[in-house]
This record gives sequence, structure tokens and C-alpha cells, in this order.
Amino acid sequence: MNISDTKATLSFSNGSPDVALPVYSGSIGPDVIDIRKLYAQTGMFTYDPGFMSTASCQSTITYIDGDKGELLYRGYPIEQIATKCDYLDTCYLLLNGDLPTESQRGDFHKLVINHTMVHEQMQFFLRGFRRDAHPMAVLTGLVGALSAFYHDSTDINNPEHRDISAIRLIAKMPTLVAMAYKYGMGQPFMYPRNDLSYAGNFLRMMFGTPCEDYKVSPVLERALDRIFILHADHEQNASTSTVRLCGSSGTNPFAAIAAGVACLWGPAHGGANEAALNMLEGIQREGGVAKIGEFVAKVKDKNSTVKLMGFGHRVYKNYDPRAKLMQQTCDEVLDELGLHNDPLFALAKALEKIALEDDYFVQRKLYPNVDFYSGIVQRAIGIPVKLFTGIFALARTVGWIAQLNEMIGDPEYKIGRPRQLYTGSVRRDVP
Repeated sequence: MNISDTKATLSFSNGSPDVALPVYSGSIGPDVIDIRKLYAQTGMFTYDPGFMSTASCQSTITYIDGDKGELLYRGYPIEQIATKCDYLDTCYLLLNGDLPTESQRGDFHKLVINHTMVHEQMQFFLRGFRRDAHPMAVLTGLVGALSAFYHDSTDINNPEHRDISAIRLIAKMPTLVAMAYKYGMGQPFMYPRNDLSYAGNFLRMMFGTPCEDYKVSPVLERALDRIFILHADHEQNASTSTVRLCGSSGTNPFAAIAAGVACLWGPAHGGANEAALNMLEGIQREGGVAKIGEFVAKVKDKNSTVKLMGFGHRVYKNYDPRAKLMQQTCDEVLDELGLHNDPLFALAKALEKIALEDDYFVQRKLYPNVDFYSGIVQRAIGIPVKLFTGIFALARTVGWIAQLNEMIGDPEYKIGRPRQLYTGSVRRDVP
């Protein structure tokens, strides 16, 4: 962060003296106005609901240009990462700042793969949940409980503890997600295998049974790996900010990540792909492709409550770069499984075509986003809709950890303490 030659001056119409505010520049992206001393200088706060114009931190991890439709991991375009690297390479990059050398790659992959098992007592903890519980409710509890099973790495201020907990979380998240799924299905848990890839191991733990060997499809393995890569980090979103805020209190890494999982569950955030599939299934129940025209008309109607899920993005004002990659993966998976003629997927493709060609959606830049395509891919693979957000949490764990580590290492870091504009009753006495 460098001081800019540009200066900002805050003026008041009530005769109060002007306030000079420093301006800082990053390597790319908008400059920021430093308001840290604003309250001390003026007795005022800023007001920014949703933090739409507020930089809460400085970061070197992820950069988004919403107007250009650009996403960078440590400076590398997501298009290159998703086509030339695998998920564990991406994890190494986000955690360490650079892509691994060949030897570093081998060591890191081995380290993660060899720590995928969870404490055996975890399965008994899991049995305390109802079988019909939402997987995200179960996963929130399981991740938070890790601190009770691995209490030797809970000091967030100890770099060694943070490194150990990072590997444990990345390695064990697929196992926990698969356990949550198997528990709800009433099927036996599948232990991880060290001879499989990260994504391949997850597929086996999800869909394998002790009755027979599970053969991992290379196409599905790569598709899932790409989903993980595309969801690994996304700058200061709601769940990442939650992890940072939670971690700023000094709580253990497992608790901070559990807070991120809980935040991600919301339908406006990680639950968006689940909402998109639910929308498609709703249209299908009403008549499928033949009813798309009626559905689109309701979306366009200002007086209607019908929303188009899986299209548009709060940050990207152009095409979501992740969506283009996911669209390609979607076609590969449907080809592999012979599902292009499946009614639901045919419906999705018809809706996609309308959104890309209809002036109403084009003018508003409501392009299909990553949630739309990833939901289709996951359903095709056999992942139930309720588990979509769990897959998202699995992938995003490394981003949360990288952001948490960066915050702890920042000399300017302090406990988060947002302020407010109070509009309640003034002081009054009890009668």
C-alpha cells in the first residue's frame, strides 16, 4: 500500500474546519481514502450498509475487476489456473503466494492426501444429529467440533499451529462433507484412500460402498476439481469477511472457519447454486420447456415476486469469468453421462439461451453465473441439491484460511468493531 499523490479533503457546510484524508494506492484497482482518524478528527463515523464502498483490509490474495470480468489468484488469471493447475496446486498458491515447484508440489500433495482421515470419535459425534438434518447444519457443527478433537493446533497466534490447522482443514473437509452425506443416506462411511487424487478420493467417499470397488471417472474427477478451483477464493465476500471478523477476536482457526461455513449457508451467498436448481425444478414441475415463456414474463414483471436465480452477480458487471469455464465443464459432464436430453438439463440450456439473447437480460447484464452451471454439473454427477453449499464450503476453506493467515500477519490488524448510526430512543427514565 503506497501513499498516493492525490489528496482528499472533507468539507462541511456548518463551518467546521476541512479535514485532509490520505489516499492510498494498491498495485491495481481503485484507490482508497484513509478514514481511520475520521472519528478522532470530526466526531463522525461513515455510513456504508453492506460495506459497498469500504475496503476493510489490504490483501495480496485475490483481485476482482467486476467491469472487465476478471478474477486473479495471486496475480494469475482464473482461466489459466483452472486449465493448467489442479485444486491442490491452487491451495498451495493461495497459502504461499506462488505456484509450487515440482518438488514442492509433490510434498504438498502428499501432506494433504496423508491427512484426510478424521478422528474416529467424529462418527459418534455425528450420530447426535437427526438423519434428515440439512447437511450444512451438520457441517457447521463438524467443523466447529474439530477444535475439540485437534486441540493441539488451536492457537491462532502461533504460526506453526496455523500451518497445522490449515493442512488439517483442507485435508479433512472432503471427508466431513462425505460423512454428512452418507449419514443422511444411512450408508456406511467410506474411509479415504491415499492412492487417489483429492477430487477422486471425494467422489469415492461420496458414491462408493464397501460392496464393490468404485471406479473414478476422469471426466467427473476433473469437473469436480475445477469446481473446487473456481470457488477457492473470491476476495472480501460475506463469508470471508465473517472468517476475518471472527478470527480477529483471537478465536481458534477451526471456529473461524465454522463461522465462514455458517455464513456461506445463506441463499444469497453459497446457497445460490441450490436456489438455481430449485428454480429449474420448479419450472419443470409446472411444465418444463413449454413454460419458460411464462416464467420469463413473470421475471420481467415488476409486480411479480418471481426471481431469476443463477444469473447476474453483485460484483461482476460483465460475464463471470468462472461461468465461462464452468459452461465448458458442464458440456463435458453431460456428454460423459449422456444427459444432454435429460428434461431438467434441456430446460437449463433453453433458459440459458434466452438469457444470452433476450434484450431484457442482455441490457441488464444478467448473464449465467458460476452458480447456474456448477449446480447443473453437481446434479449430473449425483450430488444432491442440499449438499451443493457443502461442496462450496469444501472448496472455499483454503481461501478462508489464506485470508485468516494474512490478517493475523498484518501489523495493522486489530479486532473488528464496526460502528453504527443510532436511531433508537434517547435516554429516558423508568417510571
